Amino acid sequence: GYRVSLQGNFFGRNHTYITFPEYNPCKHIKLDPPANIQSNVTASKCQIWWSVPWYLVEILQYELQYKEYSMPWETALNKTPSSSLPQIEIEATELRSGITYIARLRCKVSENEDSYHSQWSEWSQTTVFQRPGIPKLSEKILNTRTMQFLFIPLSFGTLLYLFWNCKLSSSCFLTSGQKASPVLTFPHQLLSFSHSIICTMGILR
Repeated sequence: GYRVSLQGNFFGRNHTYITFPEYNPCKHIKLDPPANIQSNVTASKCQIWWSVPWYLVEILQYELQYKEYSMPWETALNKTPSSSLPQIEIEATELRSGITYIARLRCKVSENEDSYHSQWSEWSQTTVFQRPGIPKLSEKILNTRTMQFLFIPLSFGTLLYLFWNCKLSSSCFLTSGQKASPVLTFPHQLLSFSHSIICTMGILR
């Protein structure tokens, strides 16, 4: 260790003041902030990485701050990497879709390190990223598909209903000995109705 003293001249006399009787530089370190901070956003997460001297990689810990670009840093969220690797991930669920974010980083010697001790570095340069918006189907496509899904089962249900009523009516006519001519018009009605269904489905597409 070292002994750090302060000397001064007051009223023509020299005075020596011992400030730190035993000063160990390894215990009073302030590091440079991480450099080259970069980011990449995917649909599921945002990856942020940076650079530090290779001989410090295993003994450093980091703190990340990120916030919406238009908000003050006082509102920023803090995130601490779980390892000493110079990278961190932010889950997409922690970010609002279509909003621009800004992040910065600082570092210090890990609390688990006995040989060195430091205070936090200054904040690094920033990186800007944005979670991509979720594509939406247009209302026209959505409404068309909805109408198709609803119209088809309803149409077939109507056809079955008409067919069943026609069958019952035919039985009644034959039993009573009356003419069955009204029933003979059903195939024509059925074809006309089927044609209207096909035309309607073509319009919906």
